[in-house]
Amino acid sequence: MSMDEHKDDELEKTQIINRKNRSGRTSLLQDALNAVDAALGNENRRDRFDIETEETRVETLAASLSDQAESSLPNNEPEPIAQSRVADPEPEIPPVAQNTQRVRGRPEIPETDFFQEPVVGWLVIVDGPGLGSYRPIIEGNNSIGWAPNQHIRLDFGDDSISAEEQAFIRYDSDDRNFLFVPNLTKTNVVWVNETKPTAAVQLKAMDIITMGRTRVVFVPFCGKEFDWSELRK
Repeated sequence: MSMDEHKDDELEKTQIINRKNRSGRTSLLQDALNAVDAALGNENRRDRFDIETEETRVETLAASLSDQAESSLPNNEPEPIAQSRVADPEPEIPPVAQNTQRVRGRPEIPETDFFQEPVVGWLVIVDGPGLGSYRPIIEGNNSIGWAPNQHIRLDFGDDSISAEEQAFIRYDSDDRNFLFVPNLTKTNVVWVNETKPTAAVQLKAMDIITMGRTRVVFVPFCGKEFDWSELRK
């Protein structure tokens, strides 16, 4: 057998094998397409067809079935919750404070009136009801008691203190002295340090005054060193 005859024989065998393979693929593809058409409700297609065209159609039909399967699955994404109330209003932003004006040197302060009766001293509670509280003393005669009309109102629950005028504290800007004056008409006894005064006594810084079950300490602000009247000279 010549070389050319051998090549022709090999080519013919290859073509026969390809036709058999092509026929097998065609048969398998035909069965697959018939099953797909049955699932989609279509009639069986013709027995013979072009394999390349039908392979493309198989891919299209497979994609269509995949889309249908996905669309039939439940949607697990949570639905947005409807707003049940009106949103809170935006908080108001306070205006930006203006820069503090710089003052150079010692400023000249104009004379003004008193905002309130100026304080000249304090009574600070150091024992009994109201411990830690304080009451201001003003110039003149200050009555002590727990009633609302008292100048120095010790209204912390000590009912052993008289409602009105248990005692008095006086300050005079002329002599700049503080006097404690007990009310001798009251049955409650008051103490200044370790004594029971029967007349007016001069108070000194950190004196302890006992009334009922309450002890207070006297803390002066005005005195020999300073008085509010100096601001008016």
